[in-house]
Amino acid sequence: MALWGSAMDTHCHDIEAPLRVAALYRFARFEDFASLREPLDRLCREQGIRGTLLLAAEGINGTIAGTPEGIDTVLAHIRALPDCADLDVKLSSASVMPFHRMKVRLKREIVTMGQPDIDPRASVGTYVEAQDWNALISDPDTIVIDTRNDYEVAVGTFEGAIDPRTPSFRDFPEWFRQERERLLGAGKPPKVAMFCTGGIRCEKSTAFLKQEGIEDVFHLKGGILKYLETVPEEESLWRGECFVFDQRVTIGHGLVEGSYSLCHACRRPVSREDAASPLYEAGVSCPACHGERTEEQRESYRERHRQEALAAARGEAHVGAHFDPVRPEQRDDRNA
Repeated sequence: MALWGSAMDTHCHDIEAPLRVAALYRFARFEDFASLREPLDRLCREQGIRGTLLLAAEGINGTIAGTPEGIDTVLAHIRALPDCADLDVKLSSASVMPFHRMKVRLKREIVTMGQPDIDPRASVGTYVEAQDWNALISDPDTIVIDTRNDYEVAVGTFEGAIDPRTPSFRDFPEWFRQERERLLGAGKPPKVAMFCTGGIRCEKSTAFLKQEGIEDVFHLKGGILKYLETVPEEESLWRGECFVFDQRVTIGHGLVEGSYSLCHACRRPVSREDAASPLYEAGVSCPACHGERTEEQRESYRERHRQEALAAARGEAHVGAHFDPVRPEQRDDRNA
């Protein structure tokens, strides 16, 4: 993991490597999802697990990290929940703990699209295994759509994929309705292939397209994470790195940690070129957010960063390290 982003990058863990990271989701019917929160949160803390898990009436979504034994214990608990035996899990590793704390949150949706009538359990696109994905997206009769947020696409995407340039997954339905005629044309509709980080956003986006009357809809099973884990780099059509919503920031083929750092003001990825910009200041700003913040805000970030550096020099975790300034549009898209 790149180390120029913040002092807390090297002092955010107290669990020795190797660490296991589990990105998981499952659309299920939870009649009383609020009652599931406390036992799950307690177990995670008992096992030294950190990360974020979202619970809603439609299921569970999240990414957690910890020892292999701790992760196995928590996954066994989740698989015992109603209709979660077939929980979708992508496992990877991290050299340091990628999360500061454990959060189990109750939400209206486990990934927010804002379309209340969409139910991926009732209708969804056709799954395509990672090893078959290249053939599908290389077909000239297929259009490929990246359903992720604009700052994620900027880090990496599949060759030839359409970038909706949406800042949030909530914007996808409106974008598609506006662009539908241009995308599909007046003749025989093309096949539509969509992908996201772990698969959950595509569960909803393909269900949405089916509801919009599009029949030939496909999505990458297991998402980009499964593709990068499965497909050899020399055969890959992936270009760049894959943004993940934790302190690893990005990962590459083989799910190895990538080269990006994180701006702790806006939570966007920071490349080496960004870090060389005069608008970049560790812990304070990056070229993407410098114009979005006031000098008063930046001064507050400077003080927080200074306190973190002082605490790190003492070998302590500063309280500021637990501050998680996730942009509002990211909150329900993480781990997806």
